[in-house]
Amino acid sequence: MPSRYQIVFWNLENLFDIEDSPRRSDKLKRAIGKDIQGWTQVLLDRKVNQLASIIRQMKDGSGPDLLGICEVENDYVMNLIVQSLAPLGRNYAIVHHDAPDKRGIDVGFIYDANLFSAEEQFNHFVMRRTATRDLLQVNFRTAKNRLLVVIVNHWPSRSGGAERSAGYRAIAGETLAYFHERILEVKGTETPVLAMGDFNDEPFDSSLVDYALSTRSRQKVVNSRIPRFYNLMWHITGQDLGTHYFDNFPNILDQFLVNRNLVKENAPIRALLDSIQIVRFTEMVSTGGYPNPIRFGGMGKDINENGFSDHFPIAVTIVEQD
Repeated sequence: MPSRYQIVFWNLENLFDIEDSPRRSDKLKRAIGKDIQGWTQVLLDRKVNQLASIIRQMKDGSGPDLLGICEVENDYVMNLIVQSLAPLGRNYAIVHHDAPDKRGIDVGFIYDANLFSAEEQFNHFVMRRTATRDLLQVNFRTAKNRLLVVIVNHWPSRSGGAERSAGYRAIAGETLAYFHERILEVKGTETPVLAMGDFNDEPFDSSLVDYALSTRSRQKVVNSRIPRFYNLMWHITGQDLGTHYFDNFPNILDQFLVNRNLVKENAPIRALLDSIQIVRFTEMVSTGGYPNPIRFGGMGKDINENGFSDHFPIAVTIVEQD
């Protein structure tokens, strides 16, 4: 019988360790400075519980099978999330890498170890003058012994303006496209590759189209002689919904990209194109004219203990044949 997996990505918005954490380097303490003041274990636990209350509702209350996350400081806060998911009774494990980002925020995975095993892990550096997040690649092996390569991304922000910072995201896109090609060379041309993350650009922006080689044309991806990604978020773009809101304008910054081996007909592992969704449970959404995500705050921002994150999660279902 085919297996169905729900894959989720969520930017958790500044999920930092406590103010006086012994797990934080002196360099990072200087970098984040006063922003971390007042961030107690009580507030951290509250934010973790808020986030976990949403994650537990995913996949009809059983929790996601694989969750990619960004804006986490370390494996300590990731394990707090896993502990808060214990009521689900799942065997969740984590993959985390301490990247050189100047603010100390990383990307990672929480996954059900009964369904996936993490065989290999690679960290692809995005070269720029100031440190930024790596691209974290994990080669997962499914319970049916098939390879699924997943890459979680958190591209350089739009700080200073979208145009001024666009070159940094172009570099990140080029990095992703390069390693996509390398994966197929090393692991075989039939390897399914899924890239997810907060790209800080929209599906139509140059960093994704011209550099990461993603497109809205499924047929182009399937037939192309060079490795391309099919951007699954084109199905949502233009519906007046966003994964993130800036000045009340909806932006699709959080995206799933899949290669040809996840969209071909009769592929052993296949993404269900009509399953794409922005996860927007009622308690996460602001009331009023603009459906912004309700953020928790912190790191210099006002705190709302009934909030969650400034991004909505996104979800997709993939099916694996027997």
